Amino acid sequence: MVALPHFNYLDMKRLQVAVGVIKNTRGQVLITLRDESLHQGGLWEFPGGKIEPGESAGQALARELKEEMAITVIAATPLITVNHQYPDLSVQLHMFLVEQFSGNAKSCEGQPFKWVNPAELTNYAFPAANQPIIAAAQLPPFYAILDDADEAPLFVNLQKILNRGIKLIQLRLKTTPSKTIEQFIGQAYPLCKQQGALLLMNSAVKNAEDFVVDGIHLTSRDLMSSFKRPENKRWLAASCHNLQELLHAQAIGVDFVVLAPVLATKTHPEKEPLGWEQFEKLVSQVNLPVYALGGLSETHLDSARQTGGQGIAAIRAFLE
Repeated sequence: MVALPHFNYLDMKRLQVAVGVIKNTRGQVLITLRDESLHQGGLWEFPGGKIEPGESAGQALARELKEEMAITVIAATPLITVNHQYPDLSVQLHMFLVEQFSGNAKSCEGQPFKWVNPAELTNYAFPAANQPIIAAAQLPPFYAILDDADEAPLFVNLQKILNRGIKLIQLRLKTTPSKTIEQFIGQAYPLCKQQGALLLMNSAVKNAEDFVVDGIHLTSRDLMSSFKRPENKRWLAASCHNLQELLHAQAIGVDFVVLAPVLATKTHPEKEPLGWEQFEKLVSQVNLPVYALGGLSETHLDSARQTGGQGIAAIRAFLE
């Protein structure tokens, strides 16, 4: 379902643009090359265009894709909204995920285009405003947290998660001995690679940076004590609970965050939940893919996306 844009007075000062992450049945993403004569010309971008007066973002996207690429949008899902200030232009990009469309993409206006694997997007030069979109385009809708508080064997739970098709997993193994973690990763990492899943290590784990995984997930404490992005890590995530933490994550170059708790949880009943309205307000103030966490399941995915979230993060929900 295509959502209407949320405009306010400040938004009116920005160039409003509707953009699509268009994925084909092979999971490839469509990108086009901007003409040299245009703003940010000569760089690759996700197709779309300016929102005309009286149009919603979804209507503008459907019109632009039909005019430029001969694609008819069947369904578009809100993905991320990015506000960016260039030296000469302020833009607000309303991003949608388009996986249902008809027609074969072709260049109606002569611009070069390509279908590329999401992991290859970093090999192309994009405008600065597109960087959060590149991360969002690569990330799946669900983020599973494998916690060692569960009595079941870690590998059994990992297999349950992978069998559900989850492609992004965090290892929160705070009480597991380092030797056991090392042995576990020796089995787990090749299996995740085989199934196309990313594996991140929680920073609370001793010597988290030394394990051979795809990245690090910073606790909120470790996030606030970090002043630059760790080197040699493909992915960097963080746990956030308020605007200060979200803004700090953005400042140091975190790729995506988890924001919690959205709903009340049994494990932390003393914590006041944000609720979807506050979640949406916080998400709108940063240019980051944000996963909602806390009292949620896969059934809450639409709520997360309609309020600006990337998707759902959970511990037990993906094991049930």
